[in-house]
Amino acid sequence: MASTLLTIQEVSGRTRLPVPTLRYFRTRNEGPPSFRLGRRVLYRESDVEAWIDAQMQADADRRRRVA
Repeated sequence: MASTLLTIQEVSGRTRLPVPTLRYFRTRNEGPPSFRLGRRVLYRESDVEAWIDAQMQADADRRRRVA
C-alpha cells in the first residue's frame, strides 16, 4: 500500500513545528525522512508518523532515566 506524500507545510501543520525548523532538521538529517521530487521536498506520511512515535519513545526513555 502506497503511503501518502506530504509537503513540508503539511508536515509543519501535523507536527506543529515551524517550516524553518523542518528545513533546519533537513540540513542536519535530524527530522522525519524527506526527499526531493523535482523542486518539491516531500515526506511519506508513514515516515512522519514513525518519526513522531520515535520522538515520543525517546522522551519517555529520558523521563524514566531521570526519575
